[in-house]
Amino acid sequence: MESVSAILKELLTAASIPYSSIEQSSVAGQEIFSIRTDDTHTLIGAHGDTLHAIDFLVKKIYENRLPTPVEGAIAERTPMFLVDVNEYRTKQIKDLQTKALMMAERARSFQYDVELSPMSAYERLIVHTTLQDAPNVKTESQGEGRSRRVVIKYSTD
Repeated sequence: MESVSAILKELLTAASIPYSSIEQSSVAGQEIFSIRTDDTHTLIGAHGDTLHAIDFLVKKIYENRLPTPVEGAIAERTPMFLVDVNEYRTKQIKDLQTKALMMAERARSFQYDVELSPMSAYERLIVHTTLQDAPNVKTESQGEGRSRRVVIKYSTD
């Protein structure tokens, strides 16, 4: 994973974007490479669009730099990681986890299903993972396309 930091440094240097450091941490089992910078807006962009593009680009560069597997050998799965800027995405993940736990408590207390607002596949994964061991609730995704959402269902199991 050290090469992810190297890729980020190369990319930021090539784009002439100043940064103070790149720190590696883990949140909810996810490796996160957080860029520390004073130029937050440039790297995050509107609604995190630039940050998502940087994340995608770094992942593609990382995949292309992996050694080609020997014929017949099992290919290693690409490690999962996120690129973050000044803990922008880390805060979003923690807020989503808090919301999921709060809605699960509501489902348990009132014994009815709670439907969350539509969210991306990654956000739904965070909710499912957060609540996988929660007592008396089950989660499932419903809907299609942009309106796909998580429903937290009360369960007596």
